[in-house]
Amino acid sequence: MNGYELVAEILRKEDVDWMACFPANPLIEVVAKRSIRPVIFRSERAGIHAADGYSRLMDGEKFGVFCMQRGPGSENAFGGVAQAFGDGIPVLILADSDVTTNQDMTVSFRTPKNFRHISKWADTIRSPERISAMFRRAFNEMRTGRPGPVVLELPRDVMAADVPESAQEYTAAKAGKFLPPQTDIESAIDALLNAKKPLIWSGQGTLMGAASGSLTELAELAGIPVMTTMPGKSGFNETHPLSLGATNLTYSGQARKWLDESDVIFAIGTSMSGTHYGLRPCAGKTLIHCSSDPADINRDYDIDMPLPGDAKLVLDAMINIAKEKVLERGHGRRAETEREIKKSRESWMNSWQPILTSDEIPINPYRVVWEMDRVIDHDTSIVTHDAGHPRDQMMPFYTATVPHSYIGWGKTTHLGYGLGLMIGAKMAKPERFCVSFMGDAAFGHCGMDVETAVRNDIPITIVVINNSGMGGYKEGMPTAYEQYGASALSGNYAALAESLGAKGIRVEQPDGVGAAIQQARAENETGNTVLVEIITSMENRMSKP
Repeated sequence: MNGYELVAEILRKEDVDWMACFPANPLIEVVAKRSIRPVIFRSERAGIHAADGYSRLMDGEKFGVFCMQRGPGSENAFGGVAQAFGDGIPVLILADSDVTTNQDMTVSFRTPKNFRHISKWADTIRSPERISAMFRRAFNEMRTGRPGPVVLELPRDVMAADVPESAQEYTAAKAGKFLPPQTDIESAIDALLNAKKPLIWSGQGTLMGAASGSLTELAELAGIPVMTTMPGKSGFNETHPLSLGATNLTYSGQARKWLDESDVIFAIGTSMSGTHYGLRPCAGKTLIHCSSDPADINRDYDIDMPLPGDAKLVLDAMINIAKEKVLERGHGRRAETEREIKKSRESWMNSWQPILTSDEIPINPYRVVWEMDRVIDHDTSIVTHDAGHPRDQMMPFYTATVPHSYIGWGKTTHLGYGLGLMIGAKMAKPERFCVSFMGDAAFGHCGMDVETAVRNDIPITIVVINNSGMGGYKEGMPTAYEQYGASALSGNYAALAESLGAKGIRVEQPDGVGAAIQQARAENETGNTVLVEIITSMENRMSKP
């Protein structure tokens, strides 16, 4: 057995059944012989995005894998790995490499050296005897602590060599999880139950840690409202009367109100990283912070009560303590809290209703979001935004219900990321209706991978809002726009989709949006990938109460 064959065996033992790739790597043929499906994308970045989307949906049970060609393949993969690193997504990146005797050449691109700052761990396999040990560490890194991409470089001479029988054994590493001291958990519960206006701020760690049920139980038990981060959206049912929705650059009126007025904030499953794409609590609040990575705590905020640990373990421990304390003291604030949230939400939604239901032509993009929210079955679908205005317009107004019914992303914001995510999501959950919502600028980065979905029988829906430009950009460069057409775009994207083998639907009237989305789902169910192109206006109003 040579190194490539051992890697294929390891991937099978880790329950890997498909691998994203582009354009060539000796590993592709070897894994195919072992019934691991290779899916060739149109670019390295899109393949990594798909592996990323798959990992998000699998909650640590399985991981997305991507392999690429040496040299330019690794260079082109950089952006996709950086995005996964920013969002904290565990993806296994397998990089082809020149033989070890050539790695000191000036023009040789060394993947680990260049990827070390955008990955959780990056290294080179230097001998056949070390293959099993290195892969065991790679999967362990993805399973424990703060998630993130890991990168292994596979030199061709090392991988082509025979592996001694004594080095072929592989045992998967088990995830290690931990809890803070019981007394700290009790103090946190006391602070929340004694607060005048507490708030739970839930992130991606709660969602991907399969802790949504525990989060709901604690919120109901203590009568505390829940606001999620953008990556944490769908970790708490937004139809629940204690939901404040998700926050980004844009947010609901009730989320803003509670963040401003709360006296105790419990951040769970979030790094609380200072980011342009999220809200920041103002000073003077008691902050409780639970993260699986202790390095997150006291990094960007002064934390009063640190709770380093696994989100589900911590929540379950808090529930056990809170049950006794609620019984002792009695807590009747839930009903009052729900009434206040409902009143605040109705006021905010009433102010937006004329825009959300607008009949203007070209179609207002908020009408598109409204129609999608109205006709999509939230419990059986997976929806994601793309970067820019589509993200900011969709985040507050699209309703996420069950875990992973929405993929929120964007601590770094690569245009076109959403299409690959949906291909990966469909690979993870083939029974779901998978929809990527993007603008025409984003589609320019990823459009050719419509053909990837078609060729590989991965039927997804792409909704492109075509406003013939880059939303929000011309205001910052009026002369460049007026004199040279900078930020102006053009294209018939439905026709392009048809040329790539997909079903193209073009919508120009507001009352046609909902029907087009329903038609897209029906087409997906028969195996067809669909692109719905909607001609919209340039809308710059945002929900920032």
